[in-house]
Amino acid sequence: CGECQVLTWKLTDMQLSPRFKWFSQPLDRYAIGFVAALSVAIAILLGVGDRTAPQVRDFSWQGQRIDASNASFVLTFNRPMNRESVERNLKFDPPLAGKISWSSRRMSYTPLAPATYGKIYTIKLENAFDRFANESGKKIAIEPFVGSFRTPNPFFAYIGSQSEEKGRLVLYDVLQKEKRVLTPPNLTVLDFRIYPDRQKILFGAIESAGQSLLDQKIYLVTTGIDREDHLTSALPEIKPILGSDDYQNFKFDLSPDGKNILVQRLSRQQAGRYGLWLIKENQQPRSLDNQPGGDFMFTPDSASVAIAQGEGVAILPLEPQAPPLDFLPRFGTVLNFSRSGTQAATIKFNKDYTKSLYLVNNQGIQKELTKINGSILSAQFDPQEKTLYCLLTDVEQDATKNIFREKPYIAAIDLDSAQLRRILELPSQREIQFNVAPDGQAILLNSAVTNNDDSNTQPMPEDSAKATRIGRTSQVPTQLIVLPINTTDRNKLPQLDVLPMFGTLPKWLP
Repeated sequence: CGECQVLTWKLTDMQLSPRFKWFSQPLDRYAIGFVAALSVAIAILLGVGDRTAPQVRDFSWQGQRIDASNASFVLTFNRPMNRESVERNLKFDPPLAGKISWSSRRMSYTPLAPATYGKIYTIKLENAFDRFANESGKKIAIEPFVGSFRTPNPFFAYIGSQSEEKGRLVLYDVLQKEKRVLTPPNLTVLDFRIYPDRQKILFGAIESAGQSLLDQKIYLVTTGIDREDHLTSALPEIKPILGSDDYQNFKFDLSPDGKNILVQRLSRQQAGRYGLWLIKENQQPRSLDNQPGGDFMFTPDSASVAIAQGEGVAILPLEPQAPPLDFLPRFGTVLNFSRSGTQAATIKFNKDYTKSLYLVNNQGIQKELTKINGSILSAQFDPQEKTLYCLLTDVEQDATKNIFREKPYIAAIDLDSAQLRRILELPSQREIQFNVAPDGQAILLNSAVTNNDDSNTQPMPEDSAKATRIGRTSQVPTQLIVLPINTTDRNKLPQLDVLPMFGTLPKWLP
C-alpha cells in the first residue's frame, strides 16, 4: 500500500544517511583527498625508488683543534653506505693514513699516527654510493662532502743558559719563530712541567741571590698562548704554589690531566719525615704518609704514582697511607709510560754491573730490550707505541790518560723485534736531555755541538745519570737541536736542525 511504501523510503533514508552524510563536510573531504594523494605518492615511490642522494650528516672533528690525544673521528651518513666506495674515495690533504671500522651508518677513522702539528687538514668524500645502489641499478652519488680540522701549532719550552736567558724559562713558537722569556731574572729555574691545556707551566726555582738547591720553591706561570695557539701580548703571571720554609722540596711531577701535583719533601723540623705530598686543584697540600722512595712519576691515568722503593718499583694510589696497588721487584726505576698506559720502560740493575732496559706491559709480560755496560739515561715511547727512543751511553777507556768516559747516543728500539738502531752519536758531555714531539715527527734535544774531532771534550763524571735527570743550567752551554725521526728511509741518518738558542731540559708542548 501507499503508506507502507512511504514508511519503507523513510527507513531506507534513516539507514543510509549516516553512512554518506560525512562526505558533505569540507574537512572530511580535505582529509580524504590528502590520504588519496599520499597513497598515490607512496605508490610512485615504491615503483620508482628513493631518488634522494646519500650524504654525510655529521663529522665529529669538523672545525675543531685536534691534538695527539684525539684518537679517532666519526662520519655519520643518512643511510647505510657501500663501504668499499666510501673507503676508496675518502681523501685527506695533507695525507693522513689510518684504519677504518663501521657500525651501521657510522664510520670510525683512527689515524695510524697523530696528525702533524701546525697543519690544517681537509677531508673530502665524493663518488660514493649507498649500500643498495648495485641491487637497484640506480646509482646516485653522495653529495660531495668537504670537512676540515686543524692541529696545534708546535711550541717548546726550555731553560736558557746564556746571557739574559740564563736560568730562565723560555717559550718558543716554532712556526712564527718567536721567543718569549716567562720567568724573571731573580729566579733560577731548575725543572718544569707543562699543563695539557698549554695555558700554564709548573716550575721549580730558587732565588738567584744566595740560595741553594735545597731552597727550591714551586711556582706556576702563564704562557700567554690563546685558544688559537698564538702568543698574545699578555705578560706572564707567576703564582707561588709551595714554599720551602718548613720543608725542603725535591723532585716534583704533574699528572697527565693537569689536576694533581706530587712533590718529594723533607721536613726541616722533624728528622726523617720524608715522602710524597699531594696538591690537588684548589686544595691545600697534604702528605701521603707513605714509605719514602727515589724516582717517581704519575701513571698515565693520573690516579696513581710509580715510585722506586727498596729493590723494586711500587705503584701507589693517591691516598694517605694506602698500600701499593702493584710491586715490580726486579726493576730499579720506571723511565716512561706509553700514552695508553699499557706499557712501561724500566731499568734492571744486574749483578754483573750491567744494566738492562725492559718493556713491561699490563699483561704481565717482561721483555728485555737491550743490555749495556754504560748508562740508560732516559727513554720515551713514540705516539704509536711501536718504538722506544732511548738515551744511552757507551763506556770508553782513554788508555793514554787512564780514564773512562761515557759517550752518549740516541737509539730507536723496535718493540716487536727488540732491534736497536743508533740514530745519533753525541759528544761526551755532562747534561743532555731529549723529548719526542707529541705528533711523533721529531726529537728535541740539547747537546754540545762539536766537530768530528772531540778530543777536547771532557769525560762525563760518575754521577752523569743523576746530572742528566736534573734540569738545571749547565756550566758548558748546550745548543738545542731538532732531530727528524718520521723518515721513510730508516737506513739513512736524518739531518739535524741546529737551532740558534742555548739551554737545557727542552720539552715540546702537548
